[in-house]
Amino acid sequence: MAPIQIVLVEDDDEIRDSIELFLSKPEDFRIVGSYGSAEEFIEAFEESHINVVLMDINLPGMNGIECVRIMKPQNESVQYLMCTVHEDQDKTFEALCAGATGYILKNATPAQLVEAVRDIARGGSPMSPQIARYVLKEFQLQHQNLDLLQNFTQREKELVIALSKGFQYKEIADQMLISLETVRTYVRKIYEKLQVHSRTDAINKVFGQNY
Repeated sequence: MAPIQIVLVEDDDEIRDSIELFLSKPEDFRIVGSYGSAEEFIEAFEESHINVVLMDINLPGMNGIECVRIMKPQNESVQYLMCTVHEDQDKTFEALCAGATGYILKNATPAQLVEAVRDIARGGSPMSPQIARYVLKEFQLQHQNLDLLQNFTQREKELVIALSKGFQYKEIADQMLISLETVRTYVRKIYEKLQVHSRTDAINKVFGQNY
């Protein structure tokens, strides 16, 4: 069986050397590249046959998330495992949306990192337990928000979307070809269904805090 060919992208020389040291030990691993910046990795990308890239987020110049966003479409078979100190919620989803397949924190043990590389190479999506819990919570929240919308009429859904885009009541009335008072009636019904008292609270409850 061919070894898993791995590239490291990490700007801290000491950390990169440490990771390279213990990932060089398994017989089924082969380090085929080690870079201190996204730009160096991109320049050498076509020269390497890669299975897994361990990608840091905070890099000099282009960050790791932007690098993944650019490079993932170049070869969909390459799997990106974000290896970072960040337990940041926004960074997690931004990285996964950019094309990363896994997300592991730098405080993971060498054994955990080795297993994560094997897992992602086999088609899995390894994540640190903290990250996995957060992702699960967010998906559950998104499902709950979709359930909230199921209780709305089509006109109410249209009005919530208009509110989320910042339109004022008069603008919404003109767009939906209804009276200003009808808009206010819809808004009151929406607030009652969501059990909120303001536009901001309604938008946050339906679309999330970071909408």
